Order: sequence, then structure tokens, then C-alpha cells
Amino acid sequence: TFSPGNFFSFFTIQSNILAATVLVLTAVVRRDERSRMFDAVRGAATFYITITFVVFALFLSGLQEELDTHIPFTNFVVHYLIPVVLLIDWFIDPPRHRLGLKVALAWLAYPLAWFAYTLVRGSSTDWYPYPFVDVTRHGYDGVLVRGVVFILAFGIGAVVFCWLSDRRSASGRAQTA
Repeated sequence: TFSPGNFFSFFTIQSNILAATVLVLTAVVRRDERSRMFDAVRGAATFYITITFVVFALFLSGLQEELDTHIPFTNFVVHYLIPVVLLIDWFIDPPRHRLGLKVALAWLAYPLAWFAYTLVRGSSTDWYPYPFVDVTRHGYDGVLVRGVVFILAFGIGAVVFCWLSDRRSASGRAQTA
């Protein structure tokens, strides 16, 4: 049975909606009109969909039946195709502005908010979107340890992603030239 609350609680679904929105906006907003905020939001969407790709590939691949992602085409699109498309788009059309460390760290707010939401909602519905956040399997201690490991990895990833982006940005290239 379809549950909209469960469906929209998947980080995968949320990051894909954000990715699709950003792709449309990127097509609509001319490059010379893109603000630093636009680049930061676009970078965040690219970073979040990259998280989707990496987490699925490393921790969830093979669990399609359990996660109800067993339709091969859908699974391919949301976990592989859209992340690759956004990464290619980001590196072919790099940001105009340098983003910096503060933006990279700000990007962590959404995964942290998703994690908190997931724990609160899960405690009232007894449903968790992914095995690694399932308190009934791992207890709160186990889930919190996993959460800390994930957020540290995401933090390192965000800093590296911003650093690479800053080097490719129009303002970054102008400073190094």
C-alpha cells in the first residue's frame, strides 16, 4: 500500500525532487544572472544527490525488495542516472561564484534535519526508510553512532566538493590566473 508520508520521507525521493527542480532552474536562469545563493543551492542539490548515489551504492544496493525499489528502471533513474546527470552538469557548467567552507558546512543542515525528522517520525510510526536508521534494529545508540559517522563523512565530502567547485568556478579561475 502506498503511503505518501513514507514515500516522501526517503532522502532519495527528496534529493531527486530537489535535483529535478535545480536542473529546470539551471536551464531557465542564464549563467550571467546566477547569484552566489543560486550557486550554493545548485551545489547543495548536487551534493545531496551525490549522497544518494554513494549511500545507495555502498550500503543499500541489493536491498531493493526491502526498500521497495525493486522496479529496475526507477531504481536506475533515482539512484544512478540523476546523480550522474547532476554531477556532469555541475562540472561542465561550474558555479560562477566561489562557495567556500561556510557554504559546505551549511549544506550539512539538511542531512541533519532529515536525520532528526526520521528519528522523530520513526518513533511515532515505527517505520524507518533505511536499515541504518532503523531504531528497532540497532537501538538509538547504534543509530546515533551511524549518524555521527555519516555526518562526518558528509562533512568531509562537502568540504572536498566545495573546494573542487571553487577551483572550477569563474571567480576561482580568475583568482588563480
